[in-house]
Order: sequence, then structure tokens, then C-alpha cells
Amino acid sequence: MKTVYETMYILRPDLGEEQVEQAINKYQNLLREQGADNIEIQNRGKRRLAYEINRNRDGIYIQMNYTGPGAAIAPMERAMRLSEEVIRYLTIKQNIPQEKPEAEPVAS
Repeated sequence: MKTVYETMYILRPDLGEEQVEQAINKYQNLLREQGADNIEIQNRGKRRLAYEINRNRDGIYIQMNYTGPGAAIAPMERAMRLSEEVIRYLTIKQNIPQEKPEAEPVAS
């Protein structure tokens, strides 16, 4: 069963534009290999963090929205956890309301 997910991750602020693109492609390809599709990526740019993380005051925010099986998340998050370039990540499951068919009026 495919579910809609949103993953937000923060990259180190000292990465160059090419390194940011490589990181985005790396996680996008990892998701595709695990069976995810409809991947939408938004680079939110460099922003100030609410608090310092690993001596970083800024971070490059990347948002990914995608559909896929739940098993696709663990390998991607493991790769993010082991990566030196990702300082934080969060994946949430989106609740997309299903459209209910309207009941037909009953004829008397």
C-alpha cells in the first residue's frame, strides 16, 4: 500500500550548490530504488536555526513529498543518520482525506 509522506531535512550551511544538488539526488534516487514515486522536492534555502545544532547556526532546508511503501523510509533515514552533511531530518505521514462518494437521493 502506498502512503503519502513528507521528509524535511537540514543540510550543513557550508555546502556548495553542487554538493547540495548531489545530496538531493542521492536521497531522491534512494527513495526511487525503494519503490517511492511522485517525488516533489523543494529547496527552501539557507535559514537560521532555532537553536545551534553541531555548532551550526544556519542550515539548508530541503523538503520532499512523495508516495511509497512504509519500508522505503528506514533505508533513507539510515543513510541520512550516517551522513556528515545532514544535521537533522524528520519524516511524517500525511493524512490525505479520501473523497467519499455522495449518497444518491432515495426516490419515494
